[in-house]
Amino acid sequence: MKETGTISAERKRLVEDGKRSKNWKRWGPYLAERQWGTVREDYSDSGDVWHHFTHDHARSRTYRWGEDGLLGWSDRKQRINFAPIVWNGKDPILKERLFGLSGPQGNHGEDVKECYYYLNNTPTHSYSRALYKYPMERFPYSKIVEENASRSAKEPEYGLIDTGVFDEGEYWDVETIVAKAGPQDMCWTMRVTNRSDHDEEIHILPSVWFRNSWGWSGDHFEGEWGKPEMYLDGDKVIVDHPEIGKFHFYLNSKVEGFQDWLFTENETNMSRLYGGASKTPYTKDGFHEYLIRGKEDAVNPEKKGTKVAAWVTLKVPAGETKEVQCRLIGVEEDKGQGFKDFDKVLKLRAKEEVEFYDEILPENLTKEERRVAIQGYAGLLWSKQFYYYIVDEWRTGDNGAENASPYRMNGRNKDWEHLFARDVLSMPDKWEYPWFASWDSAFHMVAFARVDPHFAKKQLLLFMREWYLHPNGQIPAYEWNFSDVNPPVHAWAVWQTYQILQDMGQPDLEFLEKAVQKLFLNFTWWVNQKDVDGVHLFSGGFLGLDNIGVFDRSQELGDGARLIQADGTAWMGAFCAKMLVMTLELAKTRPVYEDMASKFFEHFVRIARAANEEGGDGLWDDEDCFYYDHLMLKSGDKEPLKVRSMVGLLPLTGVAVLDLEEVKKLPGFEKRLNWFMENQSDLAEYASYCDKERSHAAERLLALPTRERFEAMLDRMLDPEEFLSDHGLRSLSKYHGKHPYSIFWGGEKHSVSYVPGESDGYMFGGNSNWRGPVWFPVNYMVISALRQYQCYYGDAFKVEFPKGSGDLLTLNQVADALTDRLVGLFLPDEDGKRPCFGGLDLYKQGGEWQDLVYFYEYFHGESGIGLGASHQTGWTSLVVPLMCDRAKRLHQTPL
Repeated sequence: MKETGTISAERKRLVEDGKRSKNWKRWGPYLAERQWGTVREDYSDSGDVWHHFTHDHARSRTYRWGEDGLLGWSDRKQRINFAPIVWNGKDPILKERLFGLSGPQGNHGEDVKECYYYLNNTPTHSYSRALYKYPMERFPYSKIVEENASRSAKEPEYGLIDTGVFDEGEYWDVETIVAKAGPQDMCWTMRVTNRSDHDEEIHILPSVWFRNSWGWSGDHFEGEWGKPEMYLDGDKVIVDHPEIGKFHFYLNSKVEGFQDWLFTENETNMSRLYGGASKTPYTKDGFHEYLIRGKEDAVNPEKKGTKVAAWVTLKVPAGETKEVQCRLIGVEEDKGQGFKDFDKVLKLRAKEEVEFYDEILPENLTKEERRVAIQGYAGLLWSKQFYYYIVDEWRTGDNGAENASPYRMNGRNKDWEHLFARDVLSMPDKWEYPWFASWDSAFHMVAFARVDPHFAKKQLLLFMREWYLHPNGQIPAYEWNFSDVNPPVHAWAVWQTYQILQDMGQPDLEFLEKAVQKLFLNFTWWVNQKDVDGVHLFSGGFLGLDNIGVFDRSQELGDGARLIQADGTAWMGAFCAKMLVMTLELAKTRPVYEDMASKFFEHFVRIARAANEEGGDGLWDDEDCFYYDHLMLKSGDKEPLKVRSMVGLLPLTGVAVLDLEEVKKLPGFEKRLNWFMENQSDLAEYASYCDKERSHAAERLLALPTRERFEAMLDRMLDPEEFLSDHGLRSLSKYHGKHPYSIFWGGEKHSVSYVPGESDGYMFGGNSNWRGPVWFPVNYMVISALRQYQCYYGDAFKVEFPKGSGDLLTLNQVADALTDRLVGLFLPDEDGKRPCFGGLDLYKQGGEWQDLVYFYEYFHGESGIGLGASHQTGWTSLVVPLMCDRAKRLHQTPL
């Protein structure tokens, strides 16, 4: 992090955008990578999302709620889109979007089967770069489908690399770069490199199109715009949208191999899909029909429509690179500059991107660490997507094919008719999860806060605004079921974000207060809905951890039984702790919050007592020294479910440290605190007191586990035979590899065993696994909590790390060691391989793929191989703040 006394050009753009003096974020990589197979596009009578709209339909069928493309861009409301289309001359379809398997097709659920990488991006998207690797031979669509269909959940997935298409270097590197000359001026180049040892030809079709907003009678919001148009006008295409305005689209006339401008309509090919008549002879798949099937009447000879592509054929010698340059520019900004300043803009924005990251990244990062950080932030920024879903309109439908159905009126999301989403949101993964997940998003914002604080604050607040938040206070989960219960981590994320801003010299009490006001509503919903008996022990159901439990936690157990969840209780303890520290922060300048702080203090202490009560009434097991979920039977008896999982470690994240010198400045809160501690002596042990001799600073620790139980938890957590792997903390103890846990319930045997890799079953579709792998979000929370305990216990408190080593470390040192293991997943080892790629030689140092990094959804509990979604740069981008914080501490530590 360079101290220059001046701010970077990108930082200036962020300031201009934040003040709305210039609309730098109007355009960005907001195009989804998969719109088919989503709930939004499901107009079936049964909720069969995957079969109603398939990949095969996507090239020919108009989307209702969004668009997708290959590493594409759009304006923030996705009215105008642009993306490359490529064709190797052999495939049966153009490569217009990424290919992958649907949920039912994959042996571990939905999965993209392509190789693509996010390389660069800035928060205003002034410069972005991504790479797609395209086989020269016929793409193995059928082979991938058939091979995965033949495999069971106990076998690994079969991906594109496994087919061998890249083994002999027979592929193209297709790079797409966009640099903004101005807020409405995009310089876009596609660079193709022939990686083979012979000359080869490739078709490049830079494409621009409108999202179809005119074809839906039920659209009361956008339908009034009317139909936009685009048409050829000399050396440019006029792109005229009645709502966003008029643009010019240019192709550099110096490009070799230009064939023609192709125009069609973004309308469904009814003939191909349904055997009926289409609205127009020119349909969405017109370019496919024209180029591959030779149908000359598939494109409009009048050179007009709602979708256009410049068809270019490049002959590229072995090992060489050629490029196609385009420019999309608003008419007000078009001063006839053409391509005269094009290369200069690309070079300048690339230079400014380097300067921006020089400004925010520590200087003492290694070259490889910086590479991981740049690609981590690139993936985070590339994963922003326009998300459009008006539940009420979706339920009632449109006239014609997409009309109302009893299923949509009475089925999925029927209680969320108020939800009105029409925003750019951070996606978990724009192919595998092209829809928001609220608890994922909270973690995303902790990473976003360092690179784009304004976006982080805005999105954290957005999910708590009245058009997202349910009137009863519930935060929507995700489109598959907005009513599912996700962990309440928004308060944690808000406080983390506020602290990051404070460290950056940008404390924002207005943001904090807005968030706290809304979080009151969400907290109340949790207390009223998930503490069934009013005893401060919480259920919650699914809670985002998929298959971690013995049962499917999103389903009723039957026979009057229910679960009391250690993680539900832990999440609420952490929620309380963060609400307490946030209200205390606000109370420094707004005394009205002192009463609220008292409420959260007392509520926290009562949750702590409930979780720890002796005699079997709490969640702690004295024999195993661990917190467990409990099965509450109809009779009132409780049975512990003795699964040693992350569920039982999460209580240590319920922690807060109060500086009593600061408390003295809040007389109302101090008076209530002292009264409570004196008159509620049975609760006092859960708010322990410490007088630090060296600093004379008195502190009070609020923690769900007592010191003795905290030490016992650490003993298990830091044991390599239990939770500690070489790559972070496992989600399930390795103990269960030899000792599976089983229970008979409902006439069936339910078991949990250690599965360090992909799921071996189909609970929640089988596309994730919390029974052994390493997951970044919970690891990050544990590391953060350890640093809070360090603040209270100090250097005198040491634990053995790893267990059995004889080495005693402070809690800060343990947090550093865990950080090193997580960061190491992405760095080349002594053999030149990144553990996240396992044994794949393609990615070994010294090759063409050596600098590429994937940020997977989760990681194998033994080998560290990346699994699940390959572009889960949302919460896995947390590796960047972990790495940067570690570098700063090393820099600050005296030798």
